[in-house]
Amino acid sequence: MFFLTPVLVAVVCILIVWIFKNADRSIERRNGEPRARAEARPWVDEDLKDSTELHQVEEDEDECQESEENVEHIPFSHTRYPEKEMVKRSQEFYELLNKRRSVRFISDEEVPMEVIDNVIKAAGTAPSGAHTEPWTFVVVKDPDMKHKIREIIEEEEEINYMKRMGHRWVTDLKKLRTNWIKEYLDTAPVLILIFKQIYGFAANGKRKVHYYNEISVSISCGILLAALHNAGLVTVTTTPLNCGPRLRVLLHRPTNEKLLVLLPVGYPSKEAMVPDLKRKPLDQIMVTV
Repeated sequence: MFFLTPVLVAVVCILIVWIFKNADRSIERRNGEPRARAEARPWVDEDLKDSTELHQVEEDEDECQESEENVEHIPFSHTRYPEKEMVKRSQEFYELLNKRRSVRFISDEEVPMEVIDNVIKAAGTAPSGAHTEPWTFVVVKDPDMKHKIREIIEEEEEINYMKRMGHRWVTDLKKLRTNWIKEYLDTAPVLILIFKQIYGFAANGKRKVHYYNEISVSISCGILLAALHNAGLVTVTTTPLNCGPRLRVLLHRPTNEKLLVLLPVGYPSKEAMVPDLKRKPLDQIMVTV
């Protein structure tokens, strides 16, 4: 009979452990998501990852998608103001937007739908990669649907606050007195959910690449915030972490749309309070070369 010596047993055990560890690493590499990376960034929302990747572009090129090469070009109409008027208009616009605040206490008073139509049309004027206009604005007014949205968000947000976000993030939010309870999702007369379209469809039904879709939709959201404030309405910018897939299904949106931002919109409630925050001065945000 052949018997293993204690030294040989130890060597065999080390080899077995080494083989298993390398197998785990090989699986992680195939999946493209190493454990360390996932653990280091628990707040990353998988549903927001941008799918405008090279392989997708190549696939779409292989499908010979239609191209709008013959768009008519027309003379540009421009209004030029005297220098004093430019300074005056820019100062007034700054002063208007400087009063904009994130408001979490929103009245249930109805707002004119014509105003909502206009602010979304304003958001739709944003520039976009290759003029693909990769945005969908879902306006929710139905009380039952708003409550279902609130239930999904609060369920996920409680997990975010307790586990995903981490101690530092939760601590940084304490000064804003915010948590996973989102009463404004019920009380706000309008919820606007902004979806980015990671791709679209050409006239022939084939996929159409939406270049820089997340950047384009983010610019559109900025214009929407300014338009809402200009109209005398308030909102708070929310990015419902890990809620995107469930909200997309709830609202019957197609799989090429990913939730980017949710805005509860309305008038501020009478008891509305906001933190007394200060904005950085110009010399801290602008560099002239």
